[in-house]
Amino acid sequence: MFRTSLAIALVAGSLCTIIGTGPASAGTVEDRIKAAGKVVLGYRDGAAPFSFKDGQGQPVGYTIDICQAVADDLKAALGVPNIPVEWVPVPIESGLTPVQEGKVDLLCGAAETLSRRKEVSFSIPIFKSGTGVLVRADTPIQLRKVLNGEPTGPVWRGSPARLLDKKTFAVVKGTTSEDLLKNTLTRLQITANIAEVESYQAGTAAILDRSADVLVGDRSILVEASQSSPQPDDLLVIDRTFDSGLVALPLDRNDADFRLAVDQALSKLYRSDRFRDIYRKWFGEADEVTLDFFKAAALPE
Repeated sequence: MFRTSLAIALVAGSLCTIIGTGPASAGTVEDRIKAAGKVVLGYRDGAAPFSFKDGQGQPVGYTIDICQAVADDLKAALGVPNIPVEWVPVPIESGLTPVQEGKVDLLCGAAETLSRRKEVSFSIPIFKSGTGVLVRADTPIQLRKVLNGEPTGPVWRGSPARLLDKKTFAVVKGTTSEDLLKNTLTRLQITANIAEVESYQAGTAAILDRSADVLVGDRSILVEASQSSPQPDDLLVIDRTFDSGLVALPLDRNDADFRLAVDQALSKLYRSDRFRDIYRKWFGEADEVTLDFFKAAALPE
């Protein structure tokens, strides 16, 4: 009888460990925030206009303002409005690990994909993104037409895709743009070089010094990188957008209540004048299509 009871206890304890419901399991994100006395927000540096450091080394950008608004709402809802927000720069090569390990309560922006959903949960979308390409302004017109999906001449002169052979494509390591680039080159059987860079600034520099022919990345960031470059007239962002995706806020995959609180905060924000001010600050006045997107993203009560 004793052995049977002991076996049952051991099995029950093992199950608790496996499914994470035992007494030693971690608390919720809200518990962590209250215990730490702060909200910890992770962000990517060097991704203007979404998130980057200003001249004083402080994080600024569209997703920073969005996260700040969410944090303000969360603190009020938890009854701790005066606790500070700690901003933690998260290197892109670390992926979503800081969220998974609880080192940050929320990551201020990442492209949502099915594979990433296996690792973390995502809030409702905070931006509609798309992949674009940046080249030098003096790039040959034939290459620019291929990248823009335009006709390049008679078919008998060769496949337009062949113009991409032996070219060097720069892409920020660890981004969804890297996966898209590799898959596209493989599908089209294009023999090209891929140069992984640490940041959009490094990629822009590679285009300017001609060590790369094309920089692939989020089109909004490419536009900002081009405009803020020391040589903006030497750079060109192609009009074409190669795919579309959603940017959202990654958070703990096993905390449905925290995700609900974040989605409530975002939904409230999208219905407010504060959101229009944030969007206008970083992208200019929002058109009706953009406003409709965020109206649809906001969840009703």
